[in-house]
Amino acid sequence: MDQPTGIVSARHRSKKWSGIFYWLVAALFSLAAALFISSIWAAALAEMEIVAATEFASVSIPVKLAAARVKPPRQTAKGLYLTAYSAGNPKKMEEIIKLIGETELNAVVIDIKDYTGYVLYDSHAPLVKKFKTEKILIRNLSALIRRLHEHKIYVIARQTVFQDPALAEKKPEWAFADRGGGVWRDKKGLSWVDATRPEVWAYNLAIAREAIGLGFDEINFDYVRFPSDGDLSRAVYRNGASKRYEVMGKFYSYLSEKLADEPAWISVDMFGLVMERKGEDDMNIGQRLIDAVNVVDYVSPMLYPSHYPVGHLGLTNPADNPGLVIAHDMEEGIPRFTGTRAEVRPWIQAFNLGAVYDGAKIREEIDAVEKYSSAGWMLWNASNRYSDAGLDPAE
Repeated sequence: MDQPTGIVSARHRSKKWSGIFYWLVAALFSLAAALFISSIWAAALAEMEIVAATEFASVSIPVKLAAARVKPPRQTAKGLYLTAYSAGNPKKMEEIIKLIGETELNAVVIDIKDYTGYVLYDSHAPLVKKFKTEKILIRNLSALIRRLHEHKIYVIARQTVFQDPALAEKKPEWAFADRGGGVWRDKKGLSWVDATRPEVWAYNLAIAREAIGLGFDEINFDYVRFPSDGDLSRAVYRNGASKRYEVMGKFYSYLSEKLADEPAWISVDMFGLVMERKGEDDMNIGQRLIDAVNVVDYVSPMLYPSHYPVGHLGLTNPADNPGLVIAHDMEEGIPRFTGTRAEVRPWIQAFNLGAVYDGAKIREEIDAVEKYSSAGWMLWNASNRYSDAGLDPAE
């Protein structure tokens, strides 16, 4: 039956507006859903970064973003090394803070991951938890860092990288293999992880990022090299065709890229002889200045006179001539820092080996370094026995 024209027109308009209303609601719902999913994805991205090791396979690692802060200004850091045992001992830290307050010292270098491979604070890095590679010696690391900052002390984290028995035990497929089977070990019985594996790079990056988030001003990467002792002919690594210095150079660049936006500086430790070696000479461990100086902020050669051989510079006992040994290496190496990103801030000897290292010898070392660099120096004593001997008083 035909409907009156007015009624048909009204019903048509009603259907039309109902359709528009339906699609408007659907569009708004879709937009809300998209925004909700987008917010979840953004949050997930804040906790997950896809990291790709240069020219190697990519791996995924969860990371915790550092609190909003900026890098501290570059300064002349005059520091001393502390084990996690010392850093976790309130009485010892009182002594260290007092010593720093009374002398020219203004920095500390604290182990967060040492030669054992264990992470030495309460880490929340998922792989550290999964592999159980932590041994908590510093109970409240962020509080310790805040306290040191209150005393205007520059705080550096020392993180060993490729000498890592703890990780090698948990993930033997990531370690240097022994040609005879099993995991290869150096002359001290310590195992190393394979420096060519991207998983190892990512694991260490996650730890460094977490340390920065806790408040460290700088991450000092140690054992960024291939092994130097033991039966090296039996050690097998994944990408044996690559030159060792190329592997290390790519690792330095990887750290530089991945930590570029973090509020902390990057430094790497090297053998002292790196200051003298030139060309492709990487001492068969992958260390050359040229590969690091444009991608890290500080290079810290270990200029311990006792570690140089008899006859070095014609000396019967290099340890007894610290000023001469250090001045020579500084003079040799400094030109290769000209016009680069990095500054040289060496480790110097504060322990008795080859000679008694009293205040006079420590002062010789400091004066030799400061003649060539204003970036500072760091005292190394494995037992953390320090005094004001050889140090200028606080200004």
